[in-house]
Amino acid sequence: MLDAEMTSATPDDATMVARAPLDDETRALVRLAGIISAGSEPQLRGALAHIATATRPDWVEEVILQSYLFAGFPRALNAAREWRRISGRAAPEFDEGENFENASRWRTEGEATCATVYGPFYERLRHNIRQLHPALDAWMIVDGYGKVLSRPALDLRRRELCVVAACAMARQDRQLHSHLHGALHAGASPAEVQDAIDVVADLLGPDDTRRYHQLLARVLGR
Repeated sequence: MLDAEMTSATPDDATMVARAPLDDETRALVRLAGIISAGSEPQLRGALAHIATATRPDWVEEVILQSYLFAGFPRALNAAREWRRISGRAAPEFDEGENFENASRWRTEGEATCATVYGPFYERLRHNIRQLHPALDAWMIVDGYGKVLSRPALDLRRRELCVVAACAMARQDRQLHSHLHGALHAGASPAEVQDAIDVVADLLGPDDTRRYHQLLARVLGR
């Protein structure tokens, strides 16, 4: 999502702590999110083939679903198609995401989730996005943070770590800045957020990896 020009350090974690790598399931999810966002089709197939036996499938489906927010429908549809083929899993017959009578609840949940992600920058974000267009503000809250990112099948911490990798791979620096804060606000440790960058470092290359480590250091006030 668009940022709120967040500049101050996260108060609970002002310095980088000793390495505490993400667990293997989460690392696989984070890498998949990054590859869906900006990887090649062979990279996508390889990531899905690995994750089919490495991570619980309901989590994989949630990462694929949320990828349309950050990578667009074409990449989300391609990922879903490859996932159905590789995993052999059929789509569910029904999902609450198709019931638009839930829109009022999505708005309420979206406001709460967005406020968690943006913390003290939430009100500024809402003002800034509404100045761009009121429809963008409504879609961000109801569709983005409500209908998608508030789904209970995957916790917000893992979702935000996946968003970090997606934004990094797409070289969306302003959104990455916001979601580095967001992952921390959602409960990730500084070391886990750094690991979310490192998971896709081989795809980013050394220059962008270094640049994003420096961005995280600024977020942490180092």
